[in-house]
Amino acid sequence: MLKQTKIVATISDKRCEVDFLSDLFEAGMNVIRMNSAHLNKEGFDKIIKNTRAVSNRIGILMDTKGPEIRTTVTDKDEPISFKTGDKVWLKGDIKNNTSADCIYVNYIDFANEIKLGSMILMDDGELELKVIEKHPDSLLLEALNDAVLGSRKSVNVPGVRITLPSLTEKDRANILYAIENQIDFIAHSFVRSKQDVLDIQQILNERHSPIKIIAKIENQEGIDNIDDILEVAYGIMVARGDLGIEVPQEKIPGLQRTLIRKCIAAKKPVIVATQMLHTMIDNPRPTRAEVTDVANAIYYRTDAIMLSGETAYGKFPVESVRTMASIAREAELTKLQENDIRVPIPDDDMDVTSFLAKQAVKTSSRLQVKAIVTDCYYGRTARYLAAFRGKAPVFAICYREQTTRELALSYGIWAEYQEKKEDPKKYLLIALNKLIERQIINRNDMIAYLSGSFGADGGTSFLEINNTGKILDGGKNFHTPYFKD
Repeated sequence: MLKQTKIVATISDKRCEVDFLSDLFEAGMNVIRMNSAHLNKEGFDKIIKNTRAVSNRIGILMDTKGPEIRTTVTDKDEPISFKTGDKVWLKGDIKNNTSADCIYVNYIDFANEIKLGSMILMDDGELELKVIEKHPDSLLLEALNDAVLGSRKSVNVPGVRITLPSLTEKDRANILYAIENQIDFIAHSFVRSKQDVLDIQQILNERHSPIKIIAKIENQEGIDNIDDILEVAYGIMVARGDLGIEVPQEKIPGLQRTLIRKCIAAKKPVIVATQMLHTMIDNPRPTRAEVTDVANAIYYRTDAIMLSGETAYGKFPVESVRTMASIAREAELTKLQENDIRVPIPDDDMDVTSFLAKQAVKTSSRLQVKAIVTDCYYGRTARYLAAFRGKAPVFAICYREQTTRELALSYGIWAEYQEKKEDPKKYLLIALNKLIERQIINRNDMIAYLSGSFGADGGTSFLEINNTGKILDGGKNFHTPYFKD
């Protein structure tokens, strides 16, 4: 276990060989991300097949496009240069190509929803335009800076809610593909409310799919509704790229910290994404500012950090993962305990799992427990342990392979799949031997064991704290509660 913070790496079908993915995995990657905006079925197939050939512990995450507005293809697919003061029309029509005279976007009612004087940002804010005339089906815009606009670039209108449907037809097709191929996570773009998440959950429920939904928070509306969104999402991604366009960029650090804190309180995983080691796309070393950015996300207590272009098409993909893992490991060693985020358990909360998880984590500092072992079917106990952000690593014995991959997003969890055994004691013994083999613990160390008296899917009901060597040497004198078949 190189570090406790998890790493998500974006992968392209142009570079997804088994040896390459294996190198990324050995360097510290835990989850691969597939960006549906740049992949077709053949690309998905290739990435999934090769990822699963490397390890059953690597989670697979697919992005949806969500309610996103983009420009159409430019004439001859060549970039268009705009100068400050240039005038250009904008219309909603996906069938026409964008030119220097008229920019077309993929939402037909766009002009109706934009007010006179609004600012429109294109290509992640590279081109800024102002609405100087408004007509029923078109807008006249004035360029406020010099910029070049290419094909299919993003369109953002800060502070304006666009009433696009949550899911495009392409999104629906990709979700059905994800279900068929047992992908682990769907990261839904531009989530504005809990209904956006429920729209996907309905599709999953109708097909009895266990896929988990990660809500990408990329606009002010998503921030305003974050508490409701967290009620229905498995976790969130702080997608700082579009978020930094939709809201003033100086607010991003504070919003990032707030979103992480809310996820921890809700005991749900959180990913921090966008340009974390951006200069490593072309350079073998990151800037000091980037190193600090990654470290601060960990000091803020994120579960996972994400690489995008660095691993998708950058020149130094393995070095990027290795660098991120190295920064994470050092940040985990140097983070201050007094800055830990308190996860309260209300007096009227009768959740036994939450209470026992908190006590198990407390033992890592009070009783010098070196590792926590738990067995899980759906991973709830392990996720709760992750939320309390203890110093001791958590070894999760999983009875479903999918749970193993789902926990690849949760802080401090080393999850492995184990086939069912008649003697429940064997699960713990296997875990302890693997922890010793990995030199995470030794025979003299204390460990905590969280499990249930009614089997793997019967809920957590007890916490045991014991000496590793004593357990391993105990033989028939060491007893665990009986697991029902």
